[in-house]
Amino acid sequence: MAGAGKRGRMERLEKAEEEIAHLRRAVDDLSDVIARQAREIDLLTRRVALLMERAAEAEAEASGGIPLADQKPPHW
Repeated sequence: MAGAGKRGRMERLEKAEEEIAHLRRAVDDLSDVIARQAREIDLLTRRVALLMERAAEAEAEASGGIPLADQKPPHW
């Protein structure tokens, strides 16, 4: 009977080790996803800033003045 208990503990240990290996893989995969998303967010942030700058320039050229977004409200 002592062998059966040892065998059960070994099976549980192996199952736990397999689960840990799967969890490590999942963490690595998620880390890769997060890194890729961070790069994409940085790129999109730069693109939005560039587009806002272009829109402000176009507005200034069209109106001949300060872009509306940069003007102070009339009550200031």
